[in-house]
Amino acid sequence: MALLFEIPVPSVAIKNRSERFPVSRIYCVGRNYAAHAREMGSNPERESPFFFSKPANAVAENGIVMPYPSRTSDLHHEVELVVALAGPALANKGENLSLAEAQAAVFGYAVGIDFTRRDLQAEAKDKARPWDTAKGFDNSAPMSALTPVAEAGDIGSAEITLKVNGVQCQHGAISDLIWSIPELVAELSTFYRLQPGDLIFTGTPAGVAAVVAGDTLVGEIDNLETLSISIGARS
Repeated sequence: MALLFEIPVPSVAIKNRSERFPVSRIYCVGRNYAAHAREMGSNPERESPFFFSKPANAVAENGIVMPYPSRTSDLHHEVELVVALAGPALANKGENLSLAEAQAAVFGYAVGIDFTRRDLQAEAKDKARPWDTAKGFDNSAPMSALTPVAEAGDIGSAEITLKVNGVQCQHGAISDLIWSIPELVAELSTFYRLQPGDLIFTGTPAGVAAVVAGDTLVGEIDNLETLSISIGARS
């Protein structure tokens, strides 16, 4: 079957490998750290995980100078652990995964930032509208290179931080996740047939705040490649 035109496949670097990880879909989980849920006005004890999506081409390379996006004056950072799926559990199933199957489906991890047009998100919430324009814009999902599971150590005991212009703004531990990585993957598999190439942004600790042109952001998770990006002028 001939295509009218070719579309580039978004991809993410893999640490110490020449191959790249092709991105199929990007899922994000909301309010998965209790402190962040509270700072956003929610009660984390009463919520099951909920998910939203970004387009695959929202992925941006480590080291990018990200143009300040259009239609916002309140761009917020949310540093997150990113989970990449490509394990054998997806080859024959992908749906209704057990916790063991969910863990086996994980290929690796990265540091990511879920950028949010907070003013557009607030307007969408107020009018009970979808969050797409607040979350799914160009370059809204920058990531470090993926570290395969076998090289990532005990990710459950890792700490996560974000510094803006050298000042720590966010800090937490992966063990603080309300829903663990296997639980998130298993729950997501009840809504979608998961497939190799899917990414999951797992939630952010407290301390989200606005950034402006000229800011430099550095995200770190123990044993993973550091993510470093800058905010450029509005495009």
